[in-house]
Amino acid sequence: MAEQRTFHAVAADEAQTVFFRYERVNAQTEYLPHHHPWGQVIFVRDNILEIFIAGQRLLTPAGYPVWVPPDMEHASYNRKQAHFRTFNMPSELCRQMPPQPCLLKVNEVVTAIIDECSARHMLTPQTAEEQRLCLVLCDQLQRALPQKSYLPTSQDKLLAPVLKALEANPADSTTLAQWAKKVFTTERTLARRCQSELAMGFSEWRQRLRFLHAISLLERGLTVQDTALELGYSSASALIVMFQQQAGTTPERYRCRTQKEIE
Repeated sequence: MAEQRTFHAVAADEAQTVFFRYERVNAQTEYLPHHHPWGQVIFVRDNILEIFIAGQRLLTPAGYPVWVPPDMEHASYNRKQAHFRTFNMPSELCRQMPPQPCLLKVNEVVTAIIDECSARHMLTPQTAEEQRLCLVLCDQLQRALPQKSYLPTSQDKLLAPVLKALEANPADSTTLAQWAKKVFTTERTLARRCQSELAMGFSEWRQRLRFLHAISLLERGLTVQDTALELGYSSASALIVMFQQQAGTTPERYRCRTQKEIE
């Protein structure tokens, strides 16, 4: 049975500066719709969080935090146990952030600062050093590249059946040229549709799909080798390369870290 949580307001003085929150929630936890006057960047450390905001559903794997602008209603749901951190910014610091909700492609500096603040269990910056650290974090977030969706979809008549088939079978290694023949078009046309509809190439989209499924398989206890074969890779090394590109860590380290979190 799903657990429902509601948003709890923070003290007025705390909302006037940057502040952090750290959440560890059980599987099937739902945060009911809410909004607040500050902007919020949600960093997911483990598993996948689903954010519902502005009529869209954003999937948030580790490495792609979600940006929630001030006063914008949002809700969330996690199918599996999740650990996430939020960095909250007063409205005046949000002016250089994207006006619409989105994912952010952040760099290693952002990840390192979030990890450091979390290790200190910093709620609000108390020292001059901590204030400087938070200012650097704000600056780096303002420079982050917005992403509309980690795994976008499309209703395009040529592209939609291809995406639907791959979602049903991520191990399918049919090439773009072969898919083009199946939907009665050319490879060039289908490649253009991928860029215009998904804002990325076909290979990148399929890699992201396999990454999401790899997380699920690893959490179920499959080995790296078995996960690779399940997703259509010929060897574990190919999966490791893909996983490092998407998550910044190896699948084995991710699996071990997830098991420790559960224990």
